[in-house]
Amino acid sequence: MERLSDIGEIKRILSKHGFTFSKAMGQNFLVNPSVCPRMAEMCGADDKTGVLEIGPGIGVLTNELCKVARKVVAIELDTRLLPVLEETLAEHQNVKVINADVMKVDLHKLISEEFSGMEVVVCANLPYYITSPIIMKLLEDKLPINALTVMVQKEAADRLCAEVGSRESGAVTVAVNYYSSAEKLFGVSRGSFMPAPNVDSAVIRLNVSKKPRIDVKDEKLFFKMVKSAFSQRRKTISNSVTSGLSLSKDSFKTACENAGISPTARAEALTLEELGNLANAIYDIK
Repeated sequence: MERLSDIGEIKRILSKHGFTFSKAMGQNFLVNPSVCPRMAEMCGADDKTGVLEIGPGIGVLTNELCKVARKVVAIELDTRLLPVLEETLAEHQNVKVINADVMKVDLHKLISEEFSGMEVVVCANLPYYITSPIIMKLLEDKLPINALTVMVQKEAADRLCAEVGSRESGAVTVAVNYYSSAEKLFGVSRGSFMPAPNVDSAVIRLNVSKKPRIDVKDEKLFFKMVKSAFSQRRKTISNSVTSGLSLSKDSFKTACENAGISPTARAEALTLEELGNLANAIYDIK
């Protein structure tokens, strides 16, 4: 359906199905006709690729993905949008809509069943209120996917694509860089949506690594340490990590010495490699 970027057409379809927007579900539908074709083009899909989409809304991006991918599977939580999607995606034979909560779906099973023999990428306009949890689930589940191309709030894009060791970095930056390499593709103004949100957005791409980008001896310990280190950003890592890991100051000082890191450093000043070295040094002591 080519007219899905026309506000009048969108309103007609939504009115026909008695649909009203839900603020709680973060529903803002794209109406800028140039954005979705660019996302579909840049997500890495082709006629041999399967695309997993999360939160298709009324299917604007889904339509574009169907044109370039071998198969598209869209996970939509809102049951009210199912008849809307049935209408807007009617012309495509290579799409399947699943009514489910992506946070509760067994994605390994879904990918195995729906995309057998295909390379797989994720492409989605993510709800702002649950952006980080969805991204972390997709990465932490270690799914057989090549890349995540997602639209997120601009501020979130800045944080996700920041360099580890910079002032903009945080715990989620470290996690994203552990599993992938992040790049910002292009910005999207708030006027590109209906209804218009109060913030601008950006499209980013996370190129998923075949294996983590650093070697750590205990992933659980590494991420617990990272979360503790960034939980109190103004404190030194000595104060934040020792309290978070119930570690004595002397033991932590020894770990820092072994890792070649100053215990008075702040988390945002440490590189991914330095954080990994510190976690490994703590592991050896514990």
